[in-house]
Amino acid sequence: MYNVATRGPFKGLNPRVAFVSIGAVLIIVALAIYRTDQVDSAVSGARDFLSPLLEWYYVAAMAFFLVLVIWLGIGRYKDVRLGHDDEVPEFTTLSWLAMLFAAGMGVGLLFWAVAEPLSHYGGNPFVAGDGDPAAADMSMVLTYFHWGLNAWAVFALLALMLAYFGFRRGQPLALRSALHPMLGKYVHGWPGDIVDLLAILATVFGIATTLGLGIQQLGSGLDHLTGMGTSATTEVVITAVLTVIAVLSVATGLQSGVQRISQANMWLSAGLLALLLIWGPTQYLLALVVQSTGSYLQNLMGLSLYTHAHHTDGWHADWTVFYWGWWLAWAPFVGLFIARISRGRTLREFVMGVLLMPTLITFVWLGLLGGTALYAESEGVAGIAVAVSEDMTRATFLTMETLEPGLVAIGGSILVTVLIATYLLTSANAGIVVINTLLAHGSTEHRTVHLATWGGAMGLLTAVLLLAGGLEVLQSAVILAALPFSLVMLVMVVGLIRGLEEERWAPRPGEHNIVPSEPWQVPPDRAYEDFDVEDDAPLAEHSSDDDRDDEGWRSRQG
Repeated sequence: MYNVATRGPFKGLNPRVAFVSIGAVLIIVALAIYRTDQVDSAVSGARDFLSPLLEWYYVAAMAFFLVLVIWLGIGRYKDVRLGHDDEVPEFTTLSWLAMLFAAGMGVGLLFWAVAEPLSHYGGNPFVAGDGDPAAADMSMVLTYFHWGLNAWAVFALLALMLAYFGFRRGQPLALRSALHPMLGKYVHGWPGDIVDLLAILATVFGIATTLGLGIQQLGSGLDHLTGMGTSATTEVVITAVLTVIAVLSVATGLQSGVQRISQANMWLSAGLLALLLIWGPTQYLLALVVQSTGSYLQNLMGLSLYTHAHHTDGWHADWTVFYWGWWLAWAPFVGLFIARISRGRTLREFVMGVLLMPTLITFVWLGLLGGTALYAESEGVAGIAVAVSEDMTRATFLTMETLEPGLVAIGGSILVTVLIATYLLTSANAGIVVINTLLAHGSTEHRTVHLATWGGAMGLLTAVLLLAGGLEVLQSAVILAALPFSLVMLVMVVGLIRGLEEERWAPRPGEHNIVPSEPWQVPPDRAYEDFDVEDDAPLAEHSSDDDRDDEGWRSRQG
């Protein structure tokens, strides 16, 4: 395999990318330990400096990605298959959708499902004054917007590029492969190394941010249940324990145990939703999910291009810009997983599944958790909004207290705490494997020392970012890490379009299409004119405008 060492300490990895990436992470860790205040100041300063740019650039990029993904699913390339023309999907549709559900659920949803709607309920640029039903509706719309189609469009686009070049073009399952139509063999040189390096660093910071948020919330949950208190020391201890368990699980090959935990997560999550429906305001919650979904769809275009141009406060930078940076940084992680399970799907199947199924599940999750808190707040049952303004990590546990007091409330808090712990473990475990997969150009064979090295590096980075400033530093770090990678994605899009232009059965307007599962077919009106029916050999060279299509057809047959 290209650029992969066959011996030495980097055996199985790209040595250049591995050395630079682990060195960069360790340098950041060292600076955060010995220059904590300076790192906090530098990260915050860089974010403040770049915020005016990112407030329109990230918005434009994310809107473009959404439009592009929808076009790929319904446009002239919709029948292109992520694999050979006659290849069937590796997984059944039901199994595939179930795995997409697993990709969509994570500890981030547990953190923000209550905290974000209540934050917007207290104030947002579109509706003034909490307590107003319009404010409650808009709070859910904004939450849906940040977790909805725009976010999944980024994941879908990156996964599509990985799967297309990996399964259809026979390239390594690596991000650099999308540059092959432009760079040819040079994609395996330093340009490809830069692409992989930026993707790995963005992934590391995206995972560290997710782990950091979850660890803060887990600490609050343990304090809520036991009264043990919260502190930076507690968060570091939780990080250390989590890192050790994650490294041991991947290093010893206990993948079956992690898979069982993932399956248990799905059922525990379903149990939490059932708890809310049974003991919560059921009719209100169901009505809210339906109404908020409609309002979200009605406002999607305007929100997708909203840049906060007439405001000087930090709402847009704190929310939309943070989320867009987080999803961009998280895209290689989620995208690689989605790509690996989507072989054999057409672009139409892929886009419809990846965009719609996880978004729908996410909306139900947010609507039930966030709606329970909004109902309690609007009825004056609990002052959750005030608590959220002081400490977001306690929001979900306070919401559990609004249910039937006693065992139901305690059971709900215990269930949330267990879910946070297990989602943290599976996220850390998967993150270690994905980073090594990116370094190994898609190979799933990893050495124990490499798994342990990256597990320790992620744990250290998470801990020092928490010590350096907690939530604000985590948010700023992921926004900055995503910026160079967003530029890489735009270049990769050019490579994808150039690659798709060579597809022989993606017709120009006015031409017939050829069914991908029957590659021997040609348009009936051209079969005898352009090709010999018996041996598929061309009868003559053509000089018409259709030359490129015919040459593409021949190259695919040969």
